[in-house]
Amino acid sequence: MFTLEQINEIHDRLGSAESLAQYVEALNAIGVETYDSYIMDGHSEYFGKNGHTVISPPDHEALTIVDISNKEQFLKHLNLHNEGKTSYLEMSQGLADSGIEKWTVDTKNMTMAFYDKSENEMFAETIS
Repeated sequence: MFTLEQINEIHDRLGSAESLAQYVEALNAIGVETYDSYIMDGHSEYFGKNGHTVISPPDHEALTIVDISNKEQFLKHLNLHNEGKTSYLEMSQGLADSGIEKWTVDTKNMTMAFYDKSENEMFAETIS
């Protein structure tokens, strides 16, 4: 069973856009199967076998997620962050303003998907 301490150690070591694939592989190695990261306050929920769940504390002050999603605006903010032009918090604010509620990572299939408040998948990609 994985712990929040293990997750935090991996995040401290590999938690950047440049090492995302290694980060996800390391989470998989300790038993994390999927995780959801919530834009609202930056907390994440990690899921493993037999219903094992670990929830991290909030990472930032609460942001308001708009009710109507805007895929074009969302992709613009995501691309800015991927290019290193925004901080994590700036990206989170941009995603909140675009109606994105969370992203989900599948550590086995190495995929990441972004969802709006209605659980509509707005974008999915393979992590490489």
